[in-house]
Amino acid sequence: MPLTSKQRSQLRALAAAEDTIVQVGKSGITDNLIASVNAALKARELIKGRVLENSMLSAREACDALCEACRAEAVQVIGTRFVLYKRNEKDPRIVLVKDRKKA
Repeated sequence: MPLTSKQRSQLRALAAAEDTIVQVGKSGITDNLIASVNAALKARELIKGRVLENSMLSAREACDALCEACRAEAVQVIGTRFVLYKRNEKDPRIVLVKDRKKA
């Protein structure tokens, strides 16, 4: 289920206080990186990543590739940083706001 704009806004605010825990370097998106991102998403649900200068990928490309590989949602991409979100079905930590539609 795609995120609404209000949910993205909520996740961006939460991500501002988070530390960068994923770094994409010159080797790009590897199986080890995907495994560590999956583990981090399972534990935290919301992670912040960074693309190093020596990487051949842009932040958008790295974010899209990791989203596809991990079945996560892209929250935002700014400069060399990106934020990913994936809800933990068994033990959700972040409660997203409900989007109210006008009838």
